[in-house]
Amino acid sequence: MPRELTDADGVTWSCAQAFAGLGNDPEKAEAARVEGSGDHFHVVCTPSGRAKSVRLELPSGWEESCTDEEILKAIHSRLAEE
Repeated sequence: MPRELTDADGVTWSCAQAFAGLGNDPEKAEAARVEGSGDHFHVVCTPSGRAKSVRLELPSGWEESCTDEEILKAIHSRLAEE
């Protein structure tokens, strides 16, 4: 299930673990794991009203453990890099 957050500019971001649509098969869930990092996963965040999604690397359990501010900071940092 995607997690939705709204930034200071009023943009709503919908974030979901990459490959989440592949189902609950453990092999498929492992496809989202960041290679070489024990507990980080690829997360894709898609903005409302804009075409550019961003890909983040967040720790396992990010849905509950990361605050909105932490995720939004990661999104804006990634956008600044591009």
